[in-house]
Amino acid sequence: MTETLTLDRLAGRIADGAMVALPPDYSFVPMAAVRALVRRGLRNLQVVTVPQAGIAADILIGAGCVATIETAAVSLGELGNAPRFAAAVEGGRLAIRDSTCPAIHAALQAGEKGVPFMPLRGLIGSDLLRVRPDWQVIDNPLTDGGDPIVLLPALKPDVALFHAPYADEHGNVWLGARRELVTMAHAARETLVTVEEVRPGDLLADETLAAGTLPALYVTALAEAPRGAWPLGLAGRYEADRAHLADYARRAASEEGFAAYCAEHVMAAGTDEATAACAAE
Repeated sequence: MTETLTLDRLAGRIADGAMVALPPDYSFVPMAAVRALVRRGLRNLQVVTVPQAGIAADILIGAGCVATIETAAVSLGELGNAPRFAAAVEGGRLAIRDSTCPAIHAALQAGEKGVPFMPLRGLIGSDLLRVRPDWQVIDNPLTDGGDPIVLLPALKPDVALFHAPYADEHGNVWLGARRELVTMAHAARETLVTVEEVRPGDLLADETLAAGTLPALYVTALAEAPRGAWPLGLAGRYEADRAHLADYARRAASEEGFAAYCAEHVMAAGTDEATAACAAE
């Protein structure tokens, strides 16, 4: 049965050293949960971005929560490089497992299917094979040879973590078209979700909503977190706070600026409660 928790108790389900899958900035990003993880002082997380990341990963890295990251890219998009990610890489404080968007999706699909690996062709000839010794190249066993293919080990995160517009009282979560979140939940050992609201009823009983709903079977715990994706947007609910994101990019360019940003917007008591209160006004 899906548990309903407070935001801080939800964050408390994640342990030091856990492998945590996070969605990209264009999806349903759990920013309130990320801030809660930083406040907890988590360390040595193994982050898997599905398939890339932005401010959420940058904040976790800048706060010293992340030991390794498997990713296709980490950036702030039109605002430029992710500054704390870049600083951690240059300073040797972060191990990177270079990947690609198709490779991450394929490895998670292996995880959700319970198979040990997934074959993928498009990596042949790239430098990635040199830096990923865990990716093995074999000859296609269904031919007479001369047909190489790459085998990707399955990804089985300890936790899939994301935000969503709403869930129902049974723990079913509406995700709409965000199918990468479904794959994350299927592959992960636990799925922790923050939502804007919990609604009465049963989403799976509604033919118009069921196809976009993640069944409670795959949801370990929920927490209500109004405006839980802020300063990123949530499709159909609110737009990204572009001024805030630009301010983050400017301040996070230095360690001192990042520390000041976190003191104001991450560590301050009642940070996420204040965000929710502003939304209600």
